[in-house]
Amino acid sequence: MDTIFAQATAAGRAGVSVVRISGPDAFNIAGKMVGSLPATHQTALRLVKDADDSVVDQALVLSFEGPNSFTGEDVVEFQLHGSIAVMQTVLRRLSEFPSARLAEAGEFTRRALENGKLDLAQVEGLADLIEAETESQRKQALRVFSGHLGKTVDGWRADLIRAAALLEATIDFADEDVPVDVTPEVSNLLAGVAREMKSEVAGSKIAERIRSGFEVAIIGAPNAGKSTLLNALAGRDAAITSEIAGTTRDVVEVRMHLAGLPVTLLDTAGLRESDDVVEVIGIERAVQRAVAADLRIFLMQDGDNLPIEPSGDDIVVHPKADLYPDVDGAVSGHTGAGLSTLIGRVTEVLKHRSSAVGVATHERHRSAMLRALSGIEVVETILSHGADEYDIAAEELRSTVQALEVVVGRIGVENLLDEIFLSFCIGK
Repeated sequence: MDTIFAQATAAGRAGVSVVRISGPDAFNIAGKMVGSLPATHQTALRLVKDADDSVVDQALVLSFEGPNSFTGEDVVEFQLHGSIAVMQTVLRRLSEFPSARLAEAGEFTRRALENGKLDLAQVEGLADLIEAETESQRKQALRVFSGHLGKTVDGWRADLIRAAALLEATIDFADEDVPVDVTPEVSNLLAGVAREMKSEVAGSKIAERIRSGFEVAIIGAPNAGKSTLLNALAGRDAAITSEIAGTTRDVVEVRMHLAGLPVTLLDTAGLRESDDVVEVIGIERAVQRAVAADLRIFLMQDGDNLPIEPSGDDIVVHPKADLYPDVDGAVSGHTGAGLSTLIGRVTEVLKHRSSAVGVATHERHRSAMLRALSGIEVVETILSHGADEYDIAAEELRSTVQALEVVVGRIGVENLLDEIFLSFCIGK
């Protein structure tokens, strides 16, 4: 296996820049550049030298002997002064060793997966942690990266294997004088796993929204003040506003954070009957995005008749508080009246929904769990037919376990790996 190296910090000038080396020849290569290495998991100040023995920089050197390292291999890190010239020289020197090459995107993390240091769910959690922009995203990604999802799946897997083993034991002892009815214990195991998995599946939808962002659509008739409200919430002119009805033709999106939650505000076209072909297309798109949104803010006055009606947690407010100061709870993008209250209501709804968040954060996780749940339902049906079909139930349980193993990457994910690791930077 090749020894790989890469800059592990962002390119450009910095106070400190880090170079990481991993592989079977990491200690030998690093030793030729800095002399003696510190003891494993220790640090030492060393001079980094070029091939002609000239000093390139003074660095803090760390060594990690495999398998007790991030990748599971021998790893050395140089913490260098963040000079572009220093970094270029060190990388050039590393490339001169025949056994070393520049790492590919995500290759350090991929080696950690291949060497059993991380499961695939943890890899995805690490990618989400690197991309996290809000506090809620950071906490969620860290929970997945810490292995919580893998531990949960392992618990379900152990219970299902136990259920299969009970069924197979009954089959093996079918000719004995004292048969044992294992159906109650097997049924309890299946019911417990199914109950926990259904809760996780429900929470995965919220987890996916925390990862990608909640969508909040602003809906109303033409000239209801939707674009003005969006601009006020965004703190900038994100949408064009005018007194001409139908100015907004397409959905305008603005990304923002509310109480640590990622939110995308959608300014939609005014909902009305129209003969303008382009406006009709905009209205159709507005309706589609509004229906799919996680939450809708309706700007409605008396007499408004919109093709979409508020439901659930949707928020209804009277627009243009500057023109209607006597209307209780009205909001105005022009004056800012009612904005803080509106933001508070939106935040309260989204925080309440986030309280039911699961650990599974990707659609891939959810799909695998749904397949496993379907398998459990099949097994429960088979069990109701009696002991004569225990062998079929045991085989179905093995397939159910395999569906769960997809979550942590033990089987069936080879075609996903390249795509997943391409999202990482070179030094990770």
